[in-house]
Amino acid sequence: MLSGVKAGLVSADVLRREQQELRRHERNHKHLEEESRHSETVFRDKSGRKRDLAQERLEQRQKAEAKSERDEQYAKWGKGLAQGRQQRQNVEDAIKEMQKPLARYIDDQDLDRMLREQEREGDPMADFIKKRKAKENKEKKEKPRYNGPAPPLNRFNIWPGHRWDGVDRSNGFEQQRFARIANKKAVQELAYKWSVEDM
Repeated sequence: MLSGVKAGLVSADVLRREQQELRRHERNHKHLEEESRHSETVFRDKSGRKRDLAQERLEQRQKAEAKSERDEQYAKWGKGLAQGRQQRQNVEDAIKEMQKPLARYIDDQDLDRMLREQEREGDPMADFIKKRKAKENKEKKEKPRYNGPAPPLNRFNIWPGHRWDGVDRSNGFEQQRFARIANKKAVQELAYKWSVEDM
């Protein structure tokens, strides 16, 4: 039988001996049972080596942190420095505005400055203010810009350097590209007009 005792007709003496042997066997293996009850599961990889799950979890956490830092850095780079500065400035302005009282009076300097900086159509002093601002900006040192005849278009809208002599030395790729885009747009518009002609 599966339990280890003899099957069929058995005398009481044989049965007693088998029971004693089974009890002795259970007592001998009792400590193994206790040890196995409180032991941890051993995980192994394909080659049979033991796996350290705590170390693997730690490595995975470190990889995830490194990946999130890298993604955050790429996201910051993708937005651009000027946009980041503009966003911080907008947040600071919003916080500043939130701290002000709801009712604004005539002696509010921020409101006065904001209203003065607005340009209105038909303002007789607008030209004078623009000239004054241009003069102030001229006093600030800025990089020289190209100011000759209009340069040919390029797909990145990059203005030529201030030393450019006005000679187009390209191989014509940009013009061909713009022509292809214009042609494609014209064909799509023509197809759309043809498709809705019956309506």
